[in-house]
Amino acid sequence: MNEDHAAHGRPPDHAADRAAEQQRSLVQAWQRAELSTEELWLRYFGLGGEAGFLDVDAYVHGLGGLAPLERDVLAHAVNERLDELAWSHRAGYSRPYRDSTPRSEPFAALVRLLEGGELAPPDRLPAVAGAAAKALGVTITVHLVDYEQRLLRPMAFPGGPTGPAEALEVDTTLAGRAYQQVRIFPAEGPGAPRLWVPLVDGAERLGVLEVEVDDVADLHDPGLRTQCRWLSMLLGHLVTLLSQYGDGVDRTRRPEKRTVDAELIWSLLPPLTAGVDSFVVSGVLEPRHSVSGDAFDYALSETTATLVVLDADGRDVRSGLVAAAALSAHRSARHAGLGLVEQARAMDETLRRQFDGDVSATAVLAELDLVTGRLSYLNAGHPRPLLLRGGQGGLPLAGGGCRPLGRGLDEVTVGEEVLQPDDWLVLYTDGVTGASDAGGAPFGEPRLVDFLRREAAAGNPPPETARRLVKAVLAHQGGALRDDATVLLARWAHPDRILP
Repeated sequence: MNEDHAAHGRPPDHAADRAAEQQRSLVQAWQRAELSTEELWLRYFGLGGEAGFLDVDAYVHGLGGLAPLERDVLAHAVNERLDELAWSHRAGYSRPYRDSTPRSEPFAALVRLLEGGELAPPDRLPAVAGAAAKALGVTITVHLVDYEQRLLRPMAFPGGPTGPAEALEVDTTLAGRAYQQVRIFPAEGPGAPRLWVPLVDGAERLGVLEVEVDDVADLHDPGLRTQCRWLSMLLGHLVTLLSQYGDGVDRTRRPEKRTVDAELIWSLLPPLTAGVDSFVVSGVLEPRHSVSGDAFDYALSETTATLVVLDADGRDVRSGLVAAAALSAHRSARHAGLGLVEQARAMDETLRRQFDGDVSATAVLAELDLVTGRLSYLNAGHPRPLLLRGGQGGLPLAGGGCRPLGRGLDEVTVGEEVLQPDDWLVLYTDGVTGASDAGGAPFGEPRLVDFLRREAAAGNPPPETARRLVKAVLAHQGGALRDDATVLLARWAHPDRILP
């Protein structure tokens, strides 16, 4: 017990003791911070301190006191200077404060990613990832998948290797397996031991991270794997974000030049894959560099998924303009809260008004209640949607329809179906089923259904199934499509189940 307080029969003054201890630690830290009294007061004032210079001068020389808040602001000014000097001594505060400096390795890595990505151009992304990896004690190389989803390409960065970077095949490498299966795979040789970690943004696959470690034992460290997964998720968000205002990401992912109409269509597309709880949707367009009249869109909310796939007349810039106008009209109506019939009428009226009734587009519009599984759909002269149930044969949906958009809508009917858990909804353009081999045999709806049935039985999710489907269609037509081929795959589970 404090002797003075004991002599007078009073309890000790802990607040006074804490204030005295804070003053001692602050003076000690101030001396190590190599600041004059004037420099200290300027830093303190810049942080919002309200005490005058003379008051601060008296406090640090033990000749006066300050209110607790002012003492804390002064301590913060000293600590900021010590942080600049990388000094371990710090001034104490009047009460516990949360630590502003990340101490744990995973937290430090995530903070470095966040801070490094702020105001960074896309080209700096590998360096930002490298700085974050350093906090985990590993080395990271970012490999982005090309838009054809055939190769994983290392992302170049200023100051890095200048020679041509070696791309890794999705279908024949361990890195490709990590991408396809969205799983972490270890590799013990040749070269340094490494982990192949899928790079994702939500449900969308963007590539893989090559994580080099010092010891083979690290490959099987569950903590490191979890930390790498966190890093991948945040880095995936940054890849998507930074690609919106620069070409560094796009240059890596696009080996071929796009045509003007393809640039128009790609600028309008949503992410190729997205998911909300019990629902995942994934789309693919081919040929990626010259698609013209095909397009798709979707919108997901807590309770509803709205989907559209369309195919505009022609295969030139004009067809791209038609598809863009139809897609924009659909979004405008959807944003206004209009239903399927009103969405179709808005698209039809826009095409007739903008192109003098000289063009048309086929489309399928669909709306799914994510709580009940009730599906409403409308087919405007398009190939019939398919419903794949229980991994078995496909059920063509032929209940709702109208004329192709742009030709004037008279009678419009909306079809309905109730989905069961794990049902697949398949929307596609005629470039899929109409692709023909050298003998003229089309890929056809039966082949499409059989392919989807096998993929569902293998447990492949929508994004990987869509990738494999386009690959199969290309192989059927000798590696080169003569018409755009687009597919939009969606899988629904009951709301109390979360899809993998």
